[in-house]
Amino acid sequence: MSTNSTIALEFANGQVGQVYAHWDGYLAHNGKNLLDNYSDPLKLQQLIDLGGLSTLGAEIGEKHEFDCPHKYGTPEYQEWQTAKEGMCTFYGRDRGEEGMSARYFKDFADYEQNHQYQEYEYILRTDGQWYVDQGNGYELLTEAFAKEAETEEA
Repeated sequence: MSTNSTIALEFANGQVGQVYAHWDGYLAHNGKNLLDNYSDPLKLQQLIDLGGLSTLGAEIGEKHEFDCPHKYGTPEYQEWQTAKEGMCTFYGRDRGEEGMSARYFKDFADYEQNHQYQEYEYILRTDGQWYVDQGNGYELLTEAFAKEAETEEA
C-alpha cells in the first residue's frame, strides 16, 4: 500500500508549483529526503519541472526504465535495481506517461484553496523552511519530526 504525498515550492514571485509523489510519503522517508536533499530551491524546481513521481530519491538522476524487463531475482534485475538506486522515478520522464505535469498556482492562497490533497503535503516556502500538512494545517517539518519522535518515545 502506498503513502501518497505532494511536494511543492513557493517561488520568489509568490507562485507555487506542486507535484504528486506516489510512494513513501511519510515523514521518515519523503520528509527526511526533502529536508536533507531538496532544500535548495533551484534543485527542487528541477524536480518539480519533471512532474509527478513514483518514488522520490536523494538525487533527481537520469532517465531509466520505469519497470524492470527482467525477472525478479535474476542478475539482470539486480543490475537494474542497483543502477537506479537513489534516483527519483518520474511518471513522465521514465515511463513516458502524459498528464503528470506539475500544477502551478498564482500564490500561496490559491495553492491552499485549489491544490491536490494527499496524506502528506510538503512545501518549501520562500522563508527557506520546509512545512508539512498531515491534515491539521501546515507546521514546520522539523517540528513534525520532533512530535513524531515524542509520540514514538511515549
